[in-house]
Amino acid sequence: MHPPAHPHDPLQQLYPGVYWVQGSIRMGPGLRMNRNMVIVQNHNELTLINPVRLSAQGLASLEALGKVTHLLRLGDFHGLDDAFYLERYGCQFWAQPEQSTYPQPTPDHLFTDQIAPPLPDAAFFVFNTATYPEAAPLLKQHKLLITVDSVQYHANFRYFSGITRVVFKLLGFKQGINIGGPWRKRVTPKGGSLRADFDSLLALDFDAIVAAHGQPLTAGAKAALRQEVEQVFK
Repeated sequence: MHPPAHPHDPLQQLYPGVYWVQGSIRMGPGLRMNRNMVIVQNHNELTLINPVRLSAQGLASLEALGKVTHLLRLGDFHGLDDAFYLERYGCQFWAQPEQSTYPQPTPDHLFTDQIAPPLPDAAFFVFNTATYPEAAPLLKQHKLLITVDSVQYHANFRYFSGITRVVFKLLGFKQGINIGGPWRKRVTPKGGSLRADFDSLLALDFDAIVAAHGQPLTAGAKAALRQEVEQVFK
């Protein structure tokens, strides 16, 4: 039995061939927050990034775009709905090695930053210092970086319950660009730093970002992240 679909918005186009949908997740009594899925269309093939289970109506809209062929898990802490999509569509599953939060299903393809993703004109960025898998593909044509928990942009807290908003603020989240505090705490090596990974990330040519939580930032993302990196790692 797979987890159910939670409330979500309709699919929206970000760029030609790139769509996103904002959904939600219930984490416990009174605790709800948003989470996002990105869909990349390559001719008739669809790649799902940071999968979020859709309602029957949402699945019909997805299938109208093409055939779900690939599924990308970018972070170790996400994977709740992967099995649903793999069972429904028999698509190819991509992930980094050593998945711990959701060790199953087993990936069909293990990727590193030396492997090209199944996306047009794209490359994987991998947080090599992090102690748990975390990656971010770059869609070069659109200068779009797709992240999970590492970098988030919050313009509002839609789908957040009141309790979750309070907890989020206590964890240091704010409107604007955020380097995920709980994520950073968990994945930073003991006595180490993720600064080198973020410096490498900032060397990429991107200007937009969409994460697994929050909203898309379609311009100025690199400049905003640079300021956040200086603040967090000062």
